[in-house]
Amino acid sequence: MVKDIIILGTGGNCRDILDTINVINAFKSTYNVLGFLDDNCEIHAQLIHGKPVLGKLEDAVRFSEAYFVNGIGSEFNFYRKKAILEKTRIPIEQFESIIHPTASVSATANIGAGTVLLPNATVASDVIIGNHVIMLPHAVVSHDTSVGDYSCIAGGACINGNCSLADSVYIGANSAIRSNLTVGTESLVGMGAIVIHDVPPNTVVIGNPAAILRKVHGN
Repeated sequence: MVKDIIILGTGGNCRDILDTINVINAFKSTYNVLGFLDDNCEIHAQLIHGKPVLGKLEDAVRFSEAYFVNGIGSEFNFYRKKAILEKTRIPIEQFESIIHPTASVSATANIGAGTVLLPNATVASDVIIGNHVIMLPHAVVSHDTSVGDYSCIAGGACINGNCSLADSVYIGANSAIRSNLTVGTESLVGMGAIVIHDVPPNTVVIGNPAAILRKVHGN
C-alpha cells in the first residue's frame, strides 16, 4: 500500500527527506508525498521541488489519513523541537520513520517513530534511537549507545560505544564523543568538537578537547 505522507518544515533537512523518499520510491513505490507544512505564511501554496506548501503546522489535523515526518530542528532551535511537534497534535502512530537505502542499521538496533536516517548514516549493534531523531549523512552511532527523543546528529559526527544521549540534544557536524560518556538534555556539541568528558544538561561545548562555552538558554 502506498502511504500519503507530509513533511513538516521546508528547510534543508526537509528537502533532503524528500530526496530520500524519492530514492525509496525508485526501489519500490512506497510513499505519495502530498507536500509540506510550514508556519511561514509567505511560502504557502508555493512549490518546493515540485511539492506544494499546504499550510501551517497546525493544519496537520486536516490530514487525518496521512502520515508525517519531521525535518524541523537546526542548531538554533533544536531544543524547541518537542514543543513544535506537540503543537501539531499528530499522534505518534502517524509518524513514519524514513531510512535511506544506503544507511546501515544493525538488526539488533531499535529505531523510534518519526526518525530519519539520511544517506550513509550508521547505526551499530544494540543501539537505541528514540522518536523524532534525525541522523544526517555519514553520522555514526556506535554499539550500545542510546539517543534520546528529538535529537539531531549532524553530518559526519561519530558517537562511540556505550554513550547515553538525553532528549533534545544536537551533535554538531564532524564532532566525536568518546565511549562511555553522557550528553545531558538540551545540550549542543559544537561542530568538530572532541568530547572526552560528560556534557551537562543545557550546555554548549566546543573545541578540542571540548570545553563549556555557555548555557543553551537561560542564565
